[in-house]
Amino acid sequence: MVEWTEHRDGTIVMARVVAGGSRPPTLRVERRLLREGATVVAAIDEVGRGALSGPVTVGVVLVTARTRSAPPGVRDSKLLRAPSREALVPRIQRWAAGYAVAHASAREVDERGVVAALRLAGRRALRSVVPRPDVVLLDGDHDYLSVPAAPGLYESVEDLGDVPAVVTMIRADVSCAAVAAASVLAKTARDALMTELARQYPHYGWHDNKGYATESHRRALAEFGPTPQHRRTWRLYG
Repeated sequence: MVEWTEHRDGTIVMARVVAGGSRPPTLRVERRLLREGATVVAAIDEVGRGALSGPVTVGVVLVTARTRSAPPGVRDSKLLRAPSREALVPRIQRWAAGYAVAHASAREVDERGVVAALRLAGRRALRSVVPRPDVVLLDGDHDYLSVPAAPGLYESVEDLGDVPAVVTMIRADVSCAAVAAASVLAKTARDALMTELARQYPHYGWHDNKGYATESHRRALAEFGPTPQHRRTWRLYG
């Protein structure tokens, strides 16, 4: 069951929704937001939050009243093998009313902290999509997109520009087809970037571990030290 926990003048401002189950994702929540008054819904998911190296990456998929059901096979990217994710990308791009992927670098994670870096990547992605959404459906239980009560030291006025109303939803990447599609776009884009960086820094196994904390990655760090793509403020050595 979907619970809408806060409204203002009949418009959804913020909701905390707990999703469950193992059924294929649908557009039920996205369409509910459209019926509540939105004209363009931006579904957002992120990847790379827990990695030792590489960027954090945010994917955005737009949905309107004219958007049909998602392409068969769309799931949360974590539930799909790499070939399946890659095959879905062009189908998602043709299906979506709009889409974008944006990154915040390892250096930006170090300078700003991971939450502010996610905010930066998310806002970069939102600025690049057309048409402009008027509500965001965000995976998770934390709204990292909206202006924080205490902006970080490195956050500029541009970083903290207006964003649409944000609806957070736990496990939206599992239940909401557009969020799942956004997760696929974000995951494939970041994986491709890490595979490319692995050619420049071959010792760390990024083509396989994508910058996450595997045993072989930590061994390489102990032997060769960190690269400019590593998050120097993180606990790199276990």
